[in-house]
Amino acid sequence: MDVTLSEHMLLSAAAAERAGAPPHLVAATLLHDMGHFGTDFRADFNTATHDDMSNATTDRRHEEAGAKMFEPFFGPEVTEPIRLHVQGKRYLSTVEPGYVDTLSPQAVHTLGLQGGQMSSEEIKAFKANPYFEAAVAVRRYDEAGTVPKPNGTPDFDHYRPLIENLLKD
Repeated sequence: MDVTLSEHMLLSAAAAERAGAPPHLVAATLLHDMGHFGTDFRADFNTATHDDMSNATTDRRHEEAGAKMFEPFFGPEVTEPIRLHVQGKRYLSTVEPGYVDTLSPQAVHTLGLQGGQMSSEEIKAFKANPYFEAAVAVRRYDEAGTVPKPNGTPDFDHYRPLIENLLKD
């Protein structure tokens, strides 16, 4: 990926916004990789050393960390697509021929750590989840967030009103 994690999240959210996704899906897309900030850094946060997932030997479950991080603030329409976006990658890699060929080397590596392709039972269970379609949509927007746009990308402040409107009371 030629973009930082923050840029990736903004590019992904911009893709969701351009596609006319509802606000809760734009928010989920914007926040989908926040769990990396809690799982991919060494214990000494003062050094801010990031462990590249390309060399990881275990799945750090950033999707679960991110969903848990946001559960006090958002409803399941935001947190469940975050929690399930990795399952979306596993699902698409199973049901769409050539999908894996479109992934970056890092995404292919992490796919293996995250369980690889789904079994028929896993597909059935995933499709029965009420957030299945939202999770697949976030995964699609996730893929769109890997290449910088020449016209620029909105910054985090652009999404502030959208986020504030979705906060729990």
